[in-house]
Amino acid sequence: MIHVQQLTKRYEDLQRGRFTAVDGISFTAKRGEIFGLLGPNGAGKTTVLRILSTVLEPSEGIVTVAGYDVVRDPAEVRRSIGFVSNNTAIYDRMTAWEMVEYFGRLHGMRRDELRDRMEELFSQLRMDDFRDVPGGKMSTGMKQKVSIARAMIHDPPVLIFDEATLGLDVLVARNLLAVIRSLRDAGKCLIFSTHIMSEVERLCDKIAIMYRGKILDTGTLDELRQRHQEDDFEELFFGLLSQHERENGRVSDTAVERCEGDVLA
Repeated sequence: MIHVQQLTKRYEDLQRGRFTAVDGISFTAKRGEIFGLLGPNGAGKTTVLRILSTVLEPSEGIVTVAGYDVVRDPAEVRRSIGFVSNNTAIYDRMTAWEMVEYFGRLHGMRRDELRDRMEELFSQLRMDDFRDVPGGKMSTGMKQKVSIARAMIHDPPVLIFDEATLGLDVLVARNLLAVIRSLRDAGKCLIFSTHIMSEVERLCDKIAIMYRGKILDTGTLDELRQRHQEDDFEELFFGLLSQHERENGRVSDTAVERCEGDVLA
């Protein structure tokens, strides 16, 4: 469903000059699979997701989503994905029902098809109790459910979650992870980006560990543990970061200390 080959993204930075945010990464995510992007803040995860969703164009490389190229067929890619982040804006004066309906109409859904789909989603996400609550009076958990519903309204085959649990309380975050599992079981292809190691361990079928724009390693949790002879995933993760720093002539201890708080948050 998602194929990324030698993806690179460069920016012109006024202070640093040309900056490489994503540096020649490759991975594949399949239908019925949760593919996790794990890395500290600044690793390049969000840049990758913005390219997948056609917000940014790659500097180099090939990226296809559901068979469509993100550069040549951006409209088809957007029809094939739903995007959920932790800071998606909610309109204060529109109710939950009105917001989801609005996005369904943007996707060109027929009125009867849209209503049936909305009833299904509001039941699945347990949103019926606040379908008439305006955005300005919603709790954080309610807003996140609305974000998920409007990302799912056109029933896309691919769903992207960018730090989607950030700022949520424990119960709401737990419910969100349960929804993500149910989407995988329904055959969706999911990309789940996070800096929280425990979420990756509990949720993801396959994991790519990102740092400084590169993928340091990728595989299932068991494959990574066997390959690096390390059962403790936290030690495995920071060992990979330290190795990368040593190979690139940096002070590994300093780098690991700098990102440790981000990843373990």
